Amino acid sequence: MFPPCSLALEPALRNQAQYVRSHDAWMLNTFVLTIEQFDTAKQFLSEFDPSHPLRVAALGPKTANAEPFLDAVEDADAAIRWLSSNVDLVAISHLEMFLPHDVDSALLQEAKSIIGNLPVFWEAPPERAEQTIALLAEHNSDSDSATFGYKLRTGGVTADAFPTSAQIADAFVTPATHQLPIKFTAGLHHPIRQFRDEVKTKMHGFLNVLGAAVLAAEHQWDAHQAAIMLEDENSDSFSFTDDFLAWREWKIDVERLRYRRKFVTSFGSCSFDEPREDLRALNLL
Repeated sequence: MFPPCSLALEPALRNQAQYVRSHDAWMLNTFVLTIEQFDTAKQFLSEFDPSHPLRVAALGPKTANAEPFLDAVEDADAAIRWLSSNVDLVAISHLEMFLPHDVDSALLQEAKSIIGNLPVFWEAPPERAEQTIALLAEHNSDSDSATFGYKLRTGGVTADAFPTSAQIADAFVTPATHQLPIKFTAGLHHPIRQFRDEVKTKMHGFLNVLGAAVLAAEHQWDAHQAAIMLEDENSDSFSFTDDFLAWREWKIDVERLRYRRKFVTSFGSCSFDEPREDLRALNLL
């Protein structure tokens, strides 16, 4: 439902109902749904069944600063509780919300007391990545369960929405990142970095981003090395076997990859078709 696709809710949910029953459902995560659309979504749930429920990533309201922040968190929590208790065939995986620049550790603790143990991915722009990651990691270290993660926006529908490879790389090599769940959103429709005329710039590839995130943590890369992988436009640099993922001479075996995936969790895309079509065209799927 997000740009550039911008589908209405009904066809988007119908697509999701087909995807969860498809051969490729193993790679499909949650359906991102704003809390304002929870009530409307109820009328389309007949598309799902107990074996194929609608798994939702709840998208909370965006606030510009700390003053209305807790009210927005309370609104999100109330909507999630309502949907969870009144609607069958829906499971809420986590909450995603924008984190205003002036929210501090004390406000985060208050937000935690409202939300409880539901995981939350807090979004902050790339230029605040290191600061935000440190803040969230500090919160997690003081909690019984690490429920806070970081959401990094990696693109959009215009060239200026795409962070540089250096900005993304800086987030990857922040030590706290390696024990903090991170997800990515926007601009990752294609596996390998490439110029796209529709946005008049180079779009980051999801294999570049996910691969650099796990390899940077595994091999203690610096930002320069991570940026080199992020900017690689050659699909032959990537290889996959039953035992490992490799980029050029750098490898991570499946067991270690499985461990790293606890922290490098997912990427959001407005299309489930484009990523798969591209992977098949590259003979990677």
